[in-house]
Amino acid sequence: MGGENCFVEQKATKEILLRVTNVCGQCYESLCEGENIYYDMSTYRYLCQRCKDELCERMNDECEIEEEGGGLF
Repeated sequence: MGGENCFVEQKATKEILLRVTNVCGQCYESLCEGENIYYDMSTYRYLCQRCKDELCERMNDECEIEEEGGGLF
C-alpha cells in the first residue's frame, strides 16, 4: 500500500469528536471515542479504518489517487 504515509493515525478523543467531527469524511459513518481514526493529510478530513484502507490501496507514494483504467488515451 503506497498511501500509508498519507495519514496520521490517532485515537478518537472526546475533544476531536466534539470540535472537529464525529463522522467519517468519506462514508459518514459515526466515529466513536477510543477508536483509531485517520487524518487524511491531502484532503484534511478524518476517516474510519475501512475508508482509509480503501484509499491507501488506490494511492501512490505521493498520496495521489491512481484511477483505474481511466484517461483519454
